[in-house]
Amino acid sequence: MDGKAVKAILFDLDNTLIETSRAGGIAITKTSELLKTTLALDDNTVGSICDKFKQKLFQESFDPSAGRTIDDVRVGHWEESIREAVGGCSPPSLAAQCYYLWKNSRLEVLSLSREICDLLRQLRGRYKLLLLTNGEAQTQREKVKAVGCEDFFDAIVVGGEHAEQKPFFSIFALCFDMLEVEAQDCVIVGDSLDTDIQGGFDAKLRATVWISSAGGALPDGSVTPDYTVPTVLDLPHILQQLK
Repeated sequence: MDGKAVKAILFDLDNTLIETSRAGGIAITKTSELLKTTLALDDNTVGSICDKFKQKLFQESFDPSAGRTIDDVRVGHWEESIREAVGGCSPPSLAAQCYYLWKNSRLEVLSLSREICDLLRQLRGRYKLLLLTNGEAQTQREKVKAVGCEDFFDAIVVGGEHAEQKPFFSIFALCFDMLEVEAQDCVIVGDSLDTDIQGGFDAKLRATVWISSAGGALPDGSVTPDYTVPTVLDLPHILQQLK
């Protein structure tokens, strides 16, 4: 980790700068109420539908060349989840209602906290900042717009707009070129060991910072981050050590 002064910081978005998991939980609760009232279902069945949707979302593989939008695909997730739990007795429009309630509720809850906004303003005065987020392009751009974070960054890179996403080196190389820096000039900050930290390690960044609100226990066989903190607000202390 010894070397040049840090010139640039690459930030992940979801569950690093914004509480996407929390927002998703709130959105699922609202959608559960819609399912319960529309289909007169018990809590267990509603919970089963929502769990099926979350699993399909987690396993999602989206091909933009297939002629369907991400909205179409995710309405399909709800259709399948409802059908698998209760058969074909639901109103035809219910899946779309569930999807757009879930989607819009999640976006409404997402925000950059005042403390994180202050941190980004402070860092922007001393470092180049780049937002590097994995995910489908429309979905991630909608989050960026919803939280209004464009002005905090010198550049925003959405993995779904490129051939490869984190942890692949090509997307890190793109970031270095955009910022006109080298790998050893950069620190990456993110919550995913598999994408943010592994990618930063493979690309030979100056340092990797893992955001672990759960306490920092590493799974067996995982890459080891240079630093582990519970919140991105602890980043200035790490940057002091890297001077």
